[in-house]
Amino acid sequence: MDIEGIAAIVTGGGSGLGEATTRALVERGASVGILDLASSPGAALADELGESARYLEADVTSEEQVQAAVDSVADSFGEIRAVVNCAGIGSATRTVGKGNTPFPLDVFRRSIEVNLIGTFNVIRLTAARMADNQPGEDGERGAIVNTASVAAFDGQIGQAAYSASKGGVVGMTLPIARDLARFGIRVCTIAPGLFDTPLLALLPEPARQALGASIPFPPRLGRPPEFASLTCEILRNPMLNGEVIRLDGAIRMAPK
Repeated sequence: MDIEGIAAIVTGGGSGLGEATTRALVERGASVGILDLASSPGAALADELGESARYLEADVTSEEQVQAAVDSVADSFGEIRAVVNCAGIGSATRTVGKGNTPFPLDVFRRSIEVNLIGTFNVIRLTAARMADNQPGEDGERGAIVNTASVAAFDGQIGQAAYSASKGGVVGMTLPIARDLARFGIRVCTIAPGLFDTPLLALLPEPARQALGASIPFPPRLGRPPEFASLTCEILRNPMLNGEVIRLDGAIRMAPK
């Protein structure tokens, strides 16, 4: 897929990995719909990027909001050829906590709702729209890139909910790619390791340095543009389909 001139959607596109991906797509000539919450910097980012970007307030768990955003992006920029799912939340709670209190079920349920069901909600609604696109080279009509995490494979203590949600994203990648193959729509997932996102920016600098040093090579936190670069390569390369790619500097997470 040639990124120049396409219309794309990035969920969670206002900050972190999503922001870097939005910027990378615009730099390569795409027009991007930034789907994010009202509390995000998405509107400011769209203003900065100008006519090539548009912010749309949307909660990925809402069928109505996502459908409205998809329709709006298509009306503004034309056929949607690329979708990147970066929206997600984290949690850190042990299965049995202090005082032998059980993991709050609403916290677990919310992680699954946003990270897994929200990702699938966006996939199903955008793929239905992509299926009507005019086929390009090799009959391709679009490509979808999801965000999982190395926690899907090496979940740490306290990451039961987060790992379960990201493991679900990993697990559905291949069957969805097979489902959508008849339409010429590809699906891949990136599983990033420790990246320098706004969440890690809240940690003290010594803690950030220690996390970076734990990565075999390069011994530093990943940079969001590196995630965005891989996303663009997945969009460009038609043989990347049904795959989950770890982007982690060879780290394997310890129990804690």
